[in-house]
Amino acid sequence: MAMQSPYDQVTKGYVATRPRYPDQWFSKLSALTSRHALAWDAGTGNGQAAITVAEHYERVVATDISEPMLKQGIPHPRVQYLHMPSSLSEDEMVAMLGGENSVDLITVATAVHWFDIPKFYSVAKRVLRKPGGVIAVWTYTDMIEVNPKIEHILRRLREASKPYWKPGVQYVFEEYRNLPFPFESVGLGCEGQPVQLEMPREMSFETFLSCQRTSSAVATAKQDGVDLLTDDVVKEFETAWGGSDLVRSVKFKVFMLAGTVKA
Repeated sequence: MAMQSPYDQVTKGYVATRPRYPDQWFSKLSALTSRHALAWDAGTGNGQAAITVAEHYERVVATDISEPMLKQGIPHPRVQYLHMPSSLSEDEMVAMLGGENSVDLITVATAVHWFDIPKFYSVAKRVLRKPGGVIAVWTYTDMIEVNPKIEHILRRLREASKPYWKPGVQYVFEEYRNLPFPFESVGLGCEGQPVQLEMPREMSFETFLSCQRTSSAVATAKQDGVDLLTDDVVKEFETAWGGSDLVRSVKFKVFMLAGTVKA
């Protein structure tokens, strides 16, 4: 289903630094589906979205191509973590998920841009309940709102990381405006016009730095022997942050598309 996942480059640091998605998003998505028997959280990582989806659905199948990430899956009695390697055929994926017309909600949290998108959408259209099933995909970007000085350095870091971008990451930097999404809108964005949301968070400087270190481009550059977060860049971030001991209120920008299978 997916190309090489960035999850394979990171371990506990990735999990610890990623933001928690607001509960009200899942309440809103749940209200859009006609039934609440089965949900599929694709590209689940450690299940940070799946466990909240499970508060609204009887069973959640949480899949990922990365076995190391699945081993960090947060336990929940209604969440089943399954390894879904990219080598599986569409028919095998459909069977793993319970068959045609069986899934009430599909969620993809900051992951669909890594997928084999045509294959994933083909499977999604087959397994989604018709009518009444909903698919929602969203991503946050690297532009964490802190203050103008931090955001200026982040833009420079993004530019420096371009040689290390993996296929698909441009969709994130374009805020999903150019992401294919061949589904009928349910009022939460549509193809070409994602809805913008925000995730506020209290964040320490060390956590902010960890977010940068575990981003896919920075991690890829590091593997190639290039350190994009040099001591000078870290010092510049620290000065703009206001000191390494300061905890700040920050905002992640999020862009979401949700829809149902077109009649």
